[in-house]
Amino acid sequence: MFRKIFITAAILVCLVACKSKSAFQFSQDIVKKEKEITDDMKKTAEAVGRLAEAEEYDSLAAVSEKMESLLEIKLQEVKDLPLPEAKDAENFKKAAVDYFAYLKNLFTSYKKYGQASSGEERQEQLKEVLELETRKREVLQDMQRAQKRYADVNGFRLENK
Repeated sequence: MFRKIFITAAILVCLVACKSKSAFQFSQDIVKKEKEITDDMKKTAEAVGRLAEAEEYDSLAAVSEKMESLLEIKLQEVKDLPLPEAKDAENFKKAAVDYFAYLKNLFTSYKKYGQASSGEERQEQLKEVLELETRKREVLQDMQRAQKRYADVNGFRLENK
């Protein structure tokens, strides 16, 4: 009798551990996608600032478009990730998709700013850029909260860098 209970308990522990590992791996896959673009985003954002200051709008549009394309690829990769059998996976994935879509939209707005054909049009695009920039922290925090909630309900801890 004790042996049957022990075997059943061991099987349940394995199943829970496997689900937790699957949930953890899904989280890590999304983190990996973000890390793959972090340096490029930072360099591109710095270039956008320099080029805007120098009023080199064609170059600004070109570097922004390159980053926009890279972000579109990463966004699609996140969308294509299969959902694990884990609690709250769908909500976490939605938050990650929203985050990557936001980043892509930000660089799209930089590109449009650089492509503007008049000073008036450039001012309108600048408003859009500034609106998106003010939401950056909020969007990042939304994704981080969703990831933490996902980790909590699936019984794993998030790694710090």
